[in-house]
Amino acid sequence: MKKASAMKESDVKVSDGEGEPSRLIDAKIGELGDWRGETLARIRSLIRQADPGVIEEVKWRGVPVWSHAGIICTGETYKSVVKMTFVKGAALEDPSRLFNSSLDGNTRRAIDIREGEEIDGDALMALIRAAVALNLSKKPAARPARAKTVRS
Repeated sequence: MKKASAMKESDVKVSDGEGEPSRLIDAKIGELGDWRGETLARIRSLIRQADPGVIEEVKWRGVPVWSHAGIICTGETYKSVVKMTFVKGAALEDPSRLFNSSLDGNTRRAIDIREGEEIDGDALMALIRAAVALNLSKKPAARPARAKTVRS
């Protein structure tokens, strides 16, 4: 990641999406009021550009979640990082080597973004599209057959 110049508060765009989750994410971005809010807003914008059909959710005590045929990633904010966790990240190719955290597990991968680091928008959007494609490629689990009721 490259160092980025500081953004002004007026550069942070809030959602024009609809629904309560989008408003909650808007509120979270506004409440942070620092580089973490700016970073979360930038991530959100890139996710929406990569997948206009993305669904925004808020889970686990306020964590933004982006889904399309399953969870794509989360956007967690901590004191020193904004963490994007891809729930199926281990199954994704990452030619740009964006994943820099949670590398030891068999399922998840994460990207930790620190203050002043610039996001490679094209590479992140490619990763988002790959995550959506993976979600769409998974066939839903087969339902067990219903037992027939025999009436006497």
